[in-house]
Amino acid sequence: MNDEFTKLFRQMMEQGQEMARAFNPGLETFNPGAIEKLFPTMSKDMLEMWFGKTFNREGLDARTRLLVTIAALVVLGAQAEAQLRLTIRNALAAGATEREVAEVIFQMSMFGGVPAMTKALEIAQGVFDAQGSDKSGENA
Repeated sequence: MNDEFTKLFRQMMEQGQEMARAFNPGLETFNPGAIEKLFPTMSKDMLEMWFGKTFNREGLDARTRLLVTIAALVVLGAQAEAQLRLTIRNALAAGATEREVAEVIFQMSMFGGVPAMTKALEIAQGVFDAQGSDKSGENA
């Protein structure tokens, strides 16, 4: 980036922050990451409603729906980090293996690019490490 672009970007960020303060002063201390701590995964009822058979009785199961959602979020790139972490946790809870999650992410390199894939793999590894589970699928 050149200096002119950096200055413009900084001004845009400052204007956005000022607008957020004007609309809602509480947004100054808002921490989107804290929301993830409140809801690390969806309840089984919510998971079933949104990703199970409630809306699509003869369609995909929750595990497959969540893997497809991971694919879409990978292509979106860095703007969907929190959603990607949540979806990976839910996919594992729905029976997906770590290997399946990683393979979906690898596949999306062709559509979202290698940087998006690399970032998604870092996020997935963080989820795997935080869960401390062995759902790699090696023994599946």
